[in-house]
Amino acid sequence: MQHKIDPGHEEKRAVLRVFGVLILAAGIIITIIAFADLIVSGSSFKMPHYAWLAFIGIPLMGVGSALCKFGFMGSVARYSAGEMAPVGKDTFNYVADGTKDSLKGVAQAVGSGLAAGMGAAGTGQQSAAKVRCHKCNQLNAAAAKFCSQCGAALLKTKACPSCGELNDPDSKFCDNCGSAFSE
Repeated sequence: MQHKIDPGHEEKRAVLRVFGVLILAAGIIITIIAFADLIVSGSSFKMPHYAWLAFIGIPLMGVGSALCKFGFMGSVARYSAGEMAPVGKDTFNYVADGTKDSLKGVAQAVGSGLAAGMGAAGTGQQSAAKVRCHKCNQLNAAAAKFCSQCGAALLKTKACPSCGELNDPDSKFCDNCGSAFSE
């Protein structure tokens, strides 16, 4: 049997359910009596005798509703989860099926981009023959003065002596490995 935090949980829930329903029903009945007296006395131009009961019935309805809420909360949550879980699963599967090919395409593009950034020997160091645009991050030929993607003027980047990562010209530390640049 599963260990529960509060061993008296079942009894407390039963009490909340019983008293919640009883107090809610009493509040409804008292409020109906109060409003019925108000309506009857209004049509016969007599002073209402039980209209004051509304000041008792309406708060009782609020207390009874709150007790019912806590008494039936677990059941409602389990029912809601049982209704929502299949819909969520179906939605996730629909989205996954619809984006599977797109994700493969993105993964291939990233893979080919990483392969293009690798040195000829595959050592993990990026080629020094490229300059990164500071505006759009497009890699351009080292001799280029303007970005081939966005047209921005290209500033020469610093290649990290430790890992070969291209960094901004004013960088003091490498974006990839954190090595300090000597000034």
